[in-house]
Amino acid sequence: MSSKTLSAVLQKRIRRLCLNDFPCRPVNCTKNCADRADTEDTDARLDLLRCPHSPWKSDPSWSPQAPALRELAVLTPGHLDDRFIYNYFTTLRIVDKGVSVIDEGLLKFSNLEELVLTSNEITVISAQNLPSTLKILELRANRLSALDGLTSSPPPRLHHLGLGSNSLGSHVDVFQLTGKHWPQLLSLDLGDCEFQDQQALVNTLTTLPCLRTLVLEGNPFTLASCYPGFTVDSLPRLSYLDTLQISPDERHRFRGLAKMSDLTVDRASATVSIGKMRGIPDPLSADNSDFPVVTYGYFITYDFCAHQIPANPKLDSESKLDAPTTAHVTEDGFSDADLQSNRNCEKENSKLDTRDSMVHAEGTCHDIAQVSRHSTAKLTWSECMDFSDTQTYVVRNLGGLKRFFNLGLNLQIEEEKVLSWPAVSKDITMTKSSQNEKEKKGGKDKQTSVKSGSTKDKSKDKKKKSAPELVHDAPIRRLLGSVHVPLQSLTRRGQKVDVLCDFGVLQTEEAPQTLEKDPRKKIKEDKKKEEEKSASASKGKGKGRKEREVEVITDSSEPVQLVPVTVEFSVELERWESAAEALLLSHQIS
Repeated sequence: MSSKTLSAVLQKRIRRLCLNDFPCRPVNCTKNCADRADTEDTDARLDLLRCPHSPWKSDPSWSPQAPALRELAVLTPGHLDDRFIYNYFTTLRIVDKGVSVIDEGLLKFSNLEELVLTSNEITVISAQNLPSTLKILELRANRLSALDGLTSSPPPRLHHLGLGSNSLGSHVDVFQLTGKHWPQLLSLDLGDCEFQDQQALVNTLTTLPCLRTLVLEGNPFTLASCYPGFTVDSLPRLSYLDTLQISPDERHRFRGLAKMSDLTVDRASATVSIGKMRGIPDPLSADNSDFPVVTYGYFITYDFCAHQIPANPKLDSESKLDAPTTAHVTEDGFSDADLQSNRNCEKENSKLDTRDSMVHAEGTCHDIAQVSRHSTAKLTWSECMDFSDTQTYVVRNLGGLKRFFNLGLNLQIEEEKVLSWPAVSKDITMTKSSQNEKEKKGGKDKQTSVKSGSTKDKSKDKKKKSAPELVHDAPIRRLLGSVHVPLQSLTRRGQKVDVLCDFGVLQTEEAPQTLEKDPRKKIKEDKKKEEEKSASASKGKGKGRKEREVEVITDSSEPVQLVPVTVEFSVELERWESAAEALLLSHQIS
């Protein structure tokens, strides 16, 4: 790919000014055109340059001197040579033009004071090609990865240096920002770079004697709990930080923070909370059968960037939360053995999910911190399910945390269904065999004994039906919905993302379709068919009237209004608001 030099782009811009063509110069102008300037319609040609709808109207955004230079060409034709044109420009703004090289042709602009090269493709800057008169140099959103070329012989009068949104952040880059290289620097933009060592960077910036405005937001270290307090207390001469003015009250609150011993400045603490979930349709509304017993559980999962084990979790999905969930599910018919096996399966699945999420994260962004999957407690269905799940993550890999926030987070709703069937009892087979032997005997004694036996069996069946033994199938899990939660605002000094996630309208799985191929259901359907055959003899007008009534009721029933599923979700970064709070919270975490 061929490189595009800055001087070539500037030459193209100057040619588009048409300084040697109409309307800047009169038609058929000769070398004596200066003597005939008074006879030309100068005002008319100036109108052609100034009219917004004129075809000769040029774009002045790249330099405020461009329109004035064109008018000067109309008023004083023949006096504009190349040297005069280059010296006339004091501001050049070449934005998003694919410039990759700042060549020595820029030195022709000997009076240049402001150079803006935002959103180009510059990888290396040679300070020898920069005019010494520069006061403003803006290089945001380029492809810079080092500052050593810029600091070899920097412009001595530079007041503003914009280096934001570049791949800068090494220790070598930190030591290139000293007052030795930039003695008159008033404003420095390092936003959205990759600086992670806040203490080393701030110590270097203290050597800039004239620094008053500083932009640091978007760097990984700005996610730490001590930001911006540590920076504010370390730079007492600073007036503006991240475009916000530093107030005297803010300085007073953070006084002494930078001098605290054993203060950890490279650690972030994020709290993830899941509240209430609404809108899940009732999965058992259309299932009136006795068996199988269907139990539904709902839980929410998400992946989060964590350098170490979550600190001080208020809820633990694998231990503390399983106790109330287990008790609740047991009331619905689960056995302790099945619940223990389900928990073991969940732990194995969580390990696999963690491994898969780590591989995916490594393929997505380099050097990202470990991504682990968290699952809330499983709750049975209700119109409003309150998870009240809160996890606090302490992260030391701030670069990985920044990339994770830029990618965002996926929140998923999962459903777990368990089918339970009555166990085959030995007592039932024994009673059936004894009844067959008694049926072989004749006479009234046989009938009375059968009746007495049947009444006893009925009483036993009632007792057994009150608390039947159930056999549980393996749990069936399915993903109900997923939503993406943007977290990029947390990298811009945002402290909290609080959203109501909308999953849309979800449909529950119909029970008849799930149990269609089950052999137990076929037996039940055969019994229903036999009952229908026995009742077919008494079929008449009354039944037809009942059928018509059912149809009327069905037709008159109102359609169910489905509502979207919503989940309360928030992510909050810990920010120390004062030196006293920093002292208290830092000791609690450590």
